[in-house]
Amino acid sequence: MNNLNTDKQNLDAILTAVKQQGVDYLNHIHERSTVNSGEVEIIGDLSEQGTGTVEALKQFNQRFEPIMVASSGPRYWGFVTGGTTPAAIAGDWLSTIYDQNTQSAKGNGDISAIIELETIQLLLSLFNLPKDFFCGFVTGATLSNFTCLAVARQWIGKQLGKDFAREGVSGNVKVLSATPHSSAIKSLSMLGLGSGNVIQVEVLPGNREALDVVDLELKIQALNGEAFILISSAGTVNTVDFDDFEAINLLKQKYNFWWHIDAAFGGFAACSSKYSHLVKGWENADSITVDCHKWLNVPYESAVFFVKEKHQLLQVETFQNANAAYLGNAMDNFSYLNFLPENSRRLKALPAWFTLTSYGKQGYQEIVESNVETALQFADFINENPNFELLAPVRLNTVCFSLTDENLVPLFLTKLNSTGKVFMTPTLYNGKKGIRAAFVNWRTKSEDVDLVTAVMTEILTEL
Repeated sequence: MNNLNTDKQNLDAILTAVKQQGVDYLNHIHERSTVNSGEVEIIGDLSEQGTGTVEALKQFNQRFEPIMVASSGPRYWGFVTGGTTPAAIAGDWLSTIYDQNTQSAKGNGDISAIIELETIQLLLSLFNLPKDFFCGFVTGATLSNFTCLAVARQWIGKQLGKDFAREGVSGNVKVLSATPHSSAIKSLSMLGLGSGNVIQVEVLPGNREALDVVDLELKIQALNGEAFILISSAGTVNTVDFDDFEAINLLKQKYNFWWHIDAAFGGFAACSSKYSHLVKGWENADSITVDCHKWLNVPYESAVFFVKEKHQLLQVETFQNANAAYLGNAMDNFSYLNFLPENSRRLKALPAWFTLTSYGKQGYQEIVESNVETALQFADFINENPNFELLAPVRLNTVCFSLTDENLVPLFLTKLNSTGKVFMTPTLYNGKKGIRAAFVNWRTKSEDVDLVTAVMTEILTEL
């Protein structure tokens, strides 16, 4: 324990060193490579005494730090990856320091759940959503989709006179969708609903990914009154297309189904009056997924679920720790233990609280609109260069494009990413090889687009 005692005595110096290293990294993040080009030999044996934190930091800086990529930097345009605002970094550091297990709102000597409940109210305000949603933080869009669809599964069971959470799933649960995200399909698999049981709804004609409401109603009618789950999209992955939520709401008034919206990053359209029409009507959904480590620009492992409060009993039936007598009655004593999958939860709401409180509605409107402007600037370059072609219109913040000779896409993208100046991801759209560039980082500016397009132009001369 000598190293532990020494570290305790030197805690101030340790945290100061880490703080300075973090500041240096963030101040020079524009210069950091976006791709890992090094190799590290893995050490498989743990030493008997350990090294202490100072020596461990030295080892980290020698072996790992030089090849850490700028995934939170301004030119990391892959996977719809956000950055981290200064306020979010402060909140995340404090989350670690205070190390709260976010559970009960009162009675357990911990107010972290109160912080989470308040942060949820701030998010509902940011998105202009009504207060009749119950919400909570999970690790990402996958767990948010999982949580929402788990409650939907319980709802389906009730329509059949069953308690799926207690009795297990029996028979096929009908799920309709047009362009669901892979995390939603993964959630269906984990929930025992079957990733292969989705009834495919046609998309609109004219290079769209949004579902065709006419075809949706035909698919609904074919179910002959059977209850089902609808997974709709607020921002598809390739082209950020949005389903028609007002039209879906009219169908919901006619038919019996659970309506879930995957709005992982597209939901942030609500932050801007220019783009809020894209989510008009989404407040009528039964559940919504929003990913905070995308456009909210907080550190990874942060998302929220929104489930209508009228479904709280179903939610408790799904997630309650029913055999834990020491936790008390789930409905009498509020605890997040009974409302979501994870029992052990760090205070993920705190980085979100800090950044929302620090920058407000106007700050996030500016982030959204600035990112969309840079996406449009990049799309202009694609349109004006005869070697490239847009595969779909830019509806919000993602540019989906290809080379005129699509066979050159893999080589071009490899050369582009290997420069370390930018990172984009490959895709396939309408059967054609393509590339995706997603703009969600608060640091990304017009100059970053200029730099990347200059690199792209140079690579073209090498092909």
